[in-house]
Amino acid sequence: MKTFSKLLLAAALACAFGCRSNDAQPAAYGDFRDWALTPPMGWNSWDCYGPTVVESEVKANADYMAEHLLDAGWEYIIVDIRWFVENDKAGGYNQTDPRYVMDEWGRYQPALNRFPSAGDGAGFKPLADYIHTKGLKFGIHIMRGIPRIAVEGRTPVKGTDGITADQIYNEDRLCGWLRDNYSVDASQPGAQEYYNSLFELYASWGVDYIKIDDLSSPYHKEEIELIRRAIDGCGRPIVLSTSPGPTPPAEAEHISTHANLWRMVNDVWDIWRDVTNLMRVAEDWYPYIRPGTWPDCDMIPLGRVSIRGERGRDRQSRLSPDEQRSLMTFFCILRSPLMFGGDLPSMDPFTESLLTNPEVLRMHREGTDVRQVFRDERQLAVTSRNARTGETYLALFNIGEVGAELRVDLAGLGLGGRCKLTDLWTGSVSRSEPGAVSVVLAPHACVLYKISR
Repeated sequence: MKTFSKLLLAAALACAFGCRSNDAQPAAYGDFRDWALTPPMGWNSWDCYGPTVVESEVKANADYMAEHLLDAGWEYIIVDIRWFVENDKAGGYNQTDPRYVMDEWGRYQPALNRFPSAGDGAGFKPLADYIHTKGLKFGIHIMRGIPRIAVEGRTPVKGTDGITADQIYNEDRLCGWLRDNYSVDASQPGAQEYYNSLFELYASWGVDYIKIDDLSSPYHKEEIELIRRAIDGCGRPIVLSTSPGPTPPAEAEHISTHANLWRMVNDVWDIWRDVTNLMRVAEDWYPYIRPGTWPDCDMIPLGRVSIRGERGRDRQSRLSPDEQRSLMTFFCILRSPLMFGGDLPSMDPFTESLLTNPEVLRMHREGTDVRQVFRDERQLAVTSRNARTGETYLALFNIGEVGAELRVDLAGLGLGGRCKLTDLWTGSVSRSEPGAVSVVLAPHACVLYKISR
């Protein structure tokens, strides 16, 4: 690969002969909401590999998904953070000697020691092609902003007439936990062109999904708008996920008109308090669960996690079986995107059963009118309905520390009398009490009913 100095020289020569404008054009694939009419489902490398995932591991997880999960609706394979750093390690953020890989236009490129198929300027296209041949879709993670080394090296911005990276950056609200990038100053000429050049590159690689970090908290409205225009003009439908949370509820209307999914909370790990915090924060987001735009619960920290991750050592999820079922039930009835964080090839049968239950996934795919019935520090009830079948779904959670009886009046669900209750996890069928659903649950346990006449 060329050295960085040689790349700068090549770019300077290119700009000496003039650079063509690259203004965003109207989207070629219609409204971006149409690209995710049901919540996206896939695998993300973060929970098990942190910033260190390599190509062979990505392919192994893609192979497993294609063989075992594709028929159930799982389709995205996402390479998470810092795929452009040659010497990254778990917990190694902000090391003193990061070896970045970047092209002459200030755009990060895959590290060849981790992604060997990216050689000869191919980028992620060979890996994306491999994943596409499996019937799957390919995604990547990036950080908001422009590389500091691009600013320091004054790399040219593709699509402009001589504008360089040091002319479009600022230090406003920089990421507090990672120092790779500066902010892009949306008021400067060349800012839009820089983001356009990124998505031109990602479209050429065959990227179907992008997760962009350090966008939601604090909320970077101007850069979100730059990104939306860049995606709409890149000539490829790329699903947009903003991260991490908490996304401010005050920006609900804005984010739901610019992104397909957005994080409600910070990272959710295999700790029960993370699950209950998510249940609390979600209260603000029920009205925004709509086709094409989805409040996001974060990744699913189940199965084998932290192989080289950021929170503890290589392990099976620390959540109990009841807690794992409660997490999946909440994610699914809320219609959150489902991004599994564990290692697929070493997944245990119980975890796989949580990912492939056809009736639960049907609810996740087809549910409408999701709403919270009640919540306090001890219990939670959430309901939705299937507009196609007329069936009602009801999830009851004991989030307290002692066993408890949970009770919901059927009249509040638009039902009455005695109804048929089908437990979607076990398949067992029972009848409700007259006018009510009542169940006794152990601490941290749940039940998920399909209710019909």
